[in-house]
Amino acid sequence: MSESLVKQLVNAGVHFGHRASLWNPKMAPYIYARKNQIHIIDIRETVRGLLRAQKYLNQVASGGSLILFVGTKRQAAAAVEREGLRCGMPFVAERWLGGALTNFRTIRSRLGRLEELEELRSSDKLAEYSKKMQSALAREYRKMYRNLNGLRSMNRLPECLVVVDPRKEKNAIHEARRLGLTTIALIDTDCDPDLVDLPIPGNDDGIRSIELVLQVLSDAVIAGKASSALEAKQDAGPESVDATPSAPPAPPAPPAPSAASEAPPAVDGEANQ
Repeated sequence: MSESLVKQLVNAGVHFGHRASLWNPKMAPYIYARKNQIHIIDIRETVRGLLRAQKYLNQVASGGSLILFVGTKRQAAAAVEREGLRCGMPFVAERWLGGALTNFRTIRSRLGRLEELEELRSSDKLAEYSKKMQSALAREYRKMYRNLNGLRSMNRLPECLVVVDPRKEKNAIHEARRLGLTTIALIDTDCDPDLVDLPIPGNDDGIRSIELVLQVLSDAVIAGKASSALEAKQDAGPESVDATPSAPPAPPAPPAPSAASEAPPAVDGEANQ
């Protein structure tokens, strides 16, 4: 981890925790000190958590698996949506729908309904409905788009979840643990680190802190996808070369005639004379 990134973490306020009266005792190994009744998070633990998360996300992305970004709190919604779109992964930035993972088949069927509404809005069939029905369809479309738009690319269950504030997203953490999915979370001093597989101790209320951490994790996903694409291209290279027909070998040149073969055969009479 470069020194410049450590300075960015400090400048973004990642080391600021909650009030000391609101802390979770299980977060004691990640706390450096207490100042003005506010816990200060050990930035070294934040760096360790980021390194572990980066390495794991790079491996998951290079394997072609999905990573779900989750953050519905006001400070995290915009960053979760932006970074999810940037790295091409599904995200939940508005509201966690109960059963989004454990009842995945139903969620996929609702995505089909969303596509039907979009097709209806883009066609002329919408004018055939009454104004009251058009208003109801528009209201249904806005609600479904807000809640399901980020899950369009999730055609299968994800390999892991990247969560901002596991206390706020306790339903997502619970469903992931039930299905055995790996969870990576930005946790503050009031969270329980035992509920997360790869905790990243840091400020989960500051906008700059959330944006910086999600950007670092998203860069790891993009790097993993790029390495996977490069390996696939390299694997396809020799096959394409072998598939091209090679030119047939040139026929060997005829041997040069010797002096004995160039001389005409002697006549029997001349030889006896």
